[in-house]
Amino acid sequence: MTVSPMLREHWPAVRAIYLEGIATGDATFQQTAPDWDEWDGGHLAACRRVAHDEADVAGWAALSAISRRPVYVGIAEVSVYVAERSRGKGVGKALLAQLIRQSEQACFWTLQAGIFPENVASIALHESQGFRLVGIRERLGRMNGRWRDVCLLERRSPLIE
Repeated sequence: MTVSPMLREHWPAVRAIYLEGIATGDATFQQTAPDWDEWDGGHLAACRRVAHDEADVAGWAALSAISRRPVYVGIAEVSVYVAERSRGKGVGKALLAQLIRQSEQACFWTLQAGIFPENVASIALHESQGFRLVGIRERLGRMNGRWRDVCLLERRSPLIE
């Protein structure tokens, strides 16, 4: 498996993997995947990765700004999605590890992730890469007619002062 920068031509595979995550009901509040332009506009160009197993995209990871205010310029939200066929094979760990390294090179001092409590695999993945549970945001949003809690995890870079 190789991890490399995400390019526009990866979008059909990235979108398909995102749709698989949406279908689980435990990956995101989103109910549909956006088109490329909307997705591209919502994610930082400097920190996007894809994992390939042979010629196929097995997963992706990217960062989104949490705010446009200058004081928050070094804080970003993490997204990591792994193709159903590739789950449990270390793809998420490889993606997140590289995304962390890339984020530190771009001077991000804090990464955060909002994860449904039911998504225990994602919580374990993030904790394995140095994220800690900050708290649970109760009844943060409604999804399919029911309130959902979201675990807030964060990782502070030891390299950025």
